[in-house]
Amino acid sequence: MNIDNNYIVKLRRELHMYPEVDFDLPKTVAVVERELEAMGVPYTEKYGKGSVVGYINPEKEGFTIGIRADMDALRMTEANECEYRSRHDGMMHACGHDAHTAILIATAKALKEMEKDLACRVKLIFQPSEEGFESGSVMMVENGVLDDVDIMLGLHVWTNDVGKLGLCSGVVTASSRHFEIEIGGKSSHATEYDKGIDALAIAVKMYQGIQDIFANEVDPMERVICRVTKFNSGTAQNILPDSAVIQGTIRTLNVSVSEFIHDRIQKLAHCLSELHNVEIKVHAPLKATCVYNNPYLAKLMEQSMVKVVGQENIQNITYSLGSEDFSRYTDVVPSVFFRLGTRNEEKGIDRTFHQVDFEIDEDALKLGAQSFVQFVLDHQNGIDVEAARKSDKRNG
Repeated sequence: MNIDNNYIVKLRRELHMYPEVDFDLPKTVAVVERELEAMGVPYTEKYGKGSVVGYINPEKEGFTIGIRADMDALRMTEANECEYRSRHDGMMHACGHDAHTAILIATAKALKEMEKDLACRVKLIFQPSEEGFESGSVMMVENGVLDDVDIMLGLHVWTNDVGKLGLCSGVVTASSRHFEIEIGGKSSHATEYDKGIDALAIAVKMYQGIQDIFANEVDPMERVICRVTKFNSGTAQNILPDSAVIQGTIRTLNVSVSEFIHDRIQKLAHCLSELHNVEIKVHAPLKATCVYNNPYLAKLMEQSMVKVVGQENIQNITYSLGSEDFSRYTDVVPSVFFRLGTRNEEKGIDRTFHQVDFEIDEDALKLGAQSFVQFVLDHQNGIDVEAARKSDKRNG
């Protein structure tokens, strides 16, 4: 296979300089489409805002492999002083999606060069809004992106050492439910508080109530995180605030626990609304279920990865309480999601995700594309669907 790491690095740095968030990704989409056009890969934007889907062997019927890359960045200000640091104030690729996008473009290039010799079709899925409040994968699945896909592949750069690939079967990440609570009130002068309704004071009660639910009502044996991460209210030191907004996240391996906490937050909001005669709105969609690696596919992926890095560089990983909306693909078709090691302490690259000085060792990027291409080459004639179905422990 012909994969040039310098090509991937150049793309990754271009994407890194112009990070975009949620579904609003015009520059990112333009880079993806520019590269696909240059290599003669047809593509469409029909699966939703901010998305691009390219095709290798678009006319070929039968077995179809989907490969996904998320493209969006985070609302953070980058602290790195490299030449390719973010040019967009308040936005940064601090989770590696620039690398994911560049890797999938390189994968497309390699597969296009061998397209005539491939027995399968490959669907290249460039997805928006993995980090956003609303899920890009949900949008794309609802718009039919998986209707002609048999299996799905994905990866995430990770804090295991460069040169290592991480894989497990079964549950890989936790489910994720983001919540936003809007609290109404009534403004007044701070010295005439009896004429107003203090939305900030109600928000504090809401915050304390959420902490009590998590601390006192959730089974301590459950693996669950419930955190308030944003709290906004008020405009001046002498005005009673007429509104407040709370945001946070619930992560758990057991979706029923997430539903329980959500239900209790709704009841808490109702009680405080009745007590203070205000409107309290709770918006808390289940963004991501648990990413689930089909055990049969995980074994096949490991065999392909061994050809790329050797058995000694394959790490058996455990699940993470982080979340990934790649889960929405794993809910529909057999899928596998692996980790690409990009940590290198010798180079001072040792930060974790969502930090303002996050960086990756770019020497690892080629290994991601090679793993995707090797899997396609190894399984272009299809897989044993019945074996994959039987290996899925979720089916009992």
